[in-house]
Amino acid sequence: MSPSLKEIDSPVQMRLYGLTKHKFVMVFTSFCISFFVVLLIGILGPEAIGESSITAKELGVSPKHFLTGPFTINSGLVNKFNQELWLFCKFKLRKLQVKEDYKLEREFRMTTQVLGTKKDSSHQLINHVNHNRTRTLKCDASNCESLVVFHLGMLLNPSYLVTVRFFNLNLPDGVKVDNIIFTFKYYEEQFTQIQIWFRFVFLVLAFTVTCLFTHSLRQYPVRDWCIEQKWMSILLPLLLLYDNPLFPLAFLVKNWIPSLFDVIFQATFFSALLMFWLCAYHGIRQNNRKFVSFYLPKLILVAAIWITGCTILSWQEYNEIQDPSYQYKVDSGHFLALKVFFFVLGALYVVYLIVLLIQAFQDLKNMPYFDVRLKFLTILMLLVVLISLVAVFLRFGSAVLEDNFVADLSMVFLTCTSTPWLTCTHHFQVKGVV
Repeated sequence: MSPSLKEIDSPVQMRLYGLTKHKFVMVFTSFCISFFVVLLIGILGPEAIGESSITAKELGVSPKHFLTGPFTINSGLVNKFNQELWLFCKFKLRKLQVKEDYKLEREFRMTTQVLGTKKDSSHQLINHVNHNRTRTLKCDASNCESLVVFHLGMLLNPSYLVTVRFFNLNLPDGVKVDNIIFTFKYYEEQFTQIQIWFRFVFLVLAFTVTCLFTHSLRQYPVRDWCIEQKWMSILLPLLLLYDNPLFPLAFLVKNWIPSLFDVIFQATFFSALLMFWLCAYHGIRQNNRKFVSFYLPKLILVAAIWITGCTILSWQEYNEIQDPSYQYKVDSGHFLALKVFFFVLGALYVVYLIVLLIQAFQDLKNMPYFDVRLKFLTILMLLVVLISLVAVFLRFGSAVLEDNFVADLSMVFLTCTSTPWLTCTHHFQVKGVV
């Protein structure tokens, strides 16, 4: 049975109630225009990822040592604005007269010694460990996959000297290595500067919106606020954390803690957004919102998603700081379990949200004002989900469904899908809800 207006809270008058269809369309048009303007800035902005490559032949290594090494590679000058440093190696095999479906797969050991070069030209061994890891060479008839040699999450030295050796790499008869390409990848300095400015600008905008929102509701007691207004008073301060006022510290201190805060702040904002959608669709049709029956089930589900997300994002980063050659495959069992658990929680959340959405439309679709709130909230939520899915797909591609979606650097980095415009996107998302 549909609830009556008296059974549902009578909130502070929302500006949404006074919107005509024309104004309603204008709101979402403005939202889309703002998003595409930011997207255009990202496309026209500097490249996100720079790279430099050198081959084994250019290093002066004899072809008969291509299966063993050693290969000593200098990264060249880097600084903290390059943020991170990856080294890939890619084998080039001599062309063979083989079938198109030819597959080659070989496991071998790779030792990586990373030396940080100081300003006085002296060297220090990173973490004082000569890293030894297992890698798998995968090739088809025309190409071999790139292998991640190491990843540095922080750049504390002006340059790095890397020595790589291979062990137990045995190829079939007739298969020869023609060359090996070593490629360093890093964030461009101009991109990092744009990233810092974007975060600062939208931090100021988020603070301004928070102040205006608080000022507009100052004359009304909190108990008279509707559920969307109450949640906006939570989401807007969390948006300030999402823009991360501590982000510049990552370039000033020699510690991984600022990067950890960045992960936690972003995961917290997204989890709060998930919690908001559940509470909004459920709370819009009832006024009795006891903590145990109303909030606790939702809080447990979203908290589990938050904990799992933070663990997945921080585990890899922490271990790479301890060991630059670390990959998810070292703890593949743990990562697989976390990944499965994360997707199970995500599926439960989607089912729960769909059930609440259907019930809300069934109960309130013919009630004045409430149907407007539902339509506005639903359209905005679908836009947020669509933009987020497109962003994830463009940034990670099909790798998000593979085992390496946490560890491996995507080979396609698009400037427009990097942090700045994602920050802009979610700023406009929350601003639009207000």
